[in-house]
Amino acid sequence: MFYKELLKKTNSEKEYLLSAPIIEDVMLGRFDLSTYIAFLSQAYHHVKHTVPLLMAAGSRLSTDQRYLQPAILEYIDEEAGHELWILNDVEACGVDRSQAVARPAPFESEVMVSYLYDTVNRKNPLGIFGMVLVLEGTSAGLATEVGKIVQKKLGLPAEAMSYLESHGALDQQHLKGFEELMDRIEDKDTQDAIIHAARSVYRLYGDVYRAIPAQAEIWRKVVVSSTSVA
Repeated sequence: MFYKELLKKTNSEKEYLLSAPIIEDVMLGRFDLSTYIAFLSQAYHHVKHTVPLLMAAGSRLSTDQRYLQPAILEYIDEEAGHELWILNDVEACGVDRSQAVARPAPFESEVMVSYLYDTVNRKNPLGIFGMVLVLEGTSAGLATEVGKIVQKKLGLPAEAMSYLESHGALDQQHLKGFEELMDRIEDKDTQDAIIHAARSVYRLYGDVYRAIPAQAEIWRKVVVSSTSVA
């Protein structure tokens, strides 16, 4: 059963992600609005690549991998437009969405996205499922609880929580289907490619989380300026 093997062989890298200090800070309420906007900004700069990455993976499947094309198409359909949810949340926090769009991607997000394009285009396109495991698994485990903590502490309207709220519920549903999908993969090279990609993305995504406090300092000036104008 490949799914169980995948979880077992990526557990230490998963712990690296979950040990990011920002997670404990949020759970203990040690954050402010700038922290949340920094998280949304980081998310925007990688989520907007999810569909292009899946499309690229689907276009590069070998003949032996084509049986997974319907699953990739389903993921594309489910993920389309999620970056717009993030921009809606940013705007509901009182910051013009154009600022999130115009701001360059943080280094850590850019490196993670670049790694994924390289995996799809140069290595094995099905390595993209390593990304799915990390991002959906993390969302399923954290998004709903974190969303409640953030909303309560910051007093934000529901309109500012659409990304976290929707992903927490959606990704819990997706993980069961993902488990069944992984157990259909029997080719050893493909399994190894997915494990390798998942290990790498856990570490890269962990670095994205670790960069949030520094990004929050940048956004703090924007938040103060927006509040002053309001």
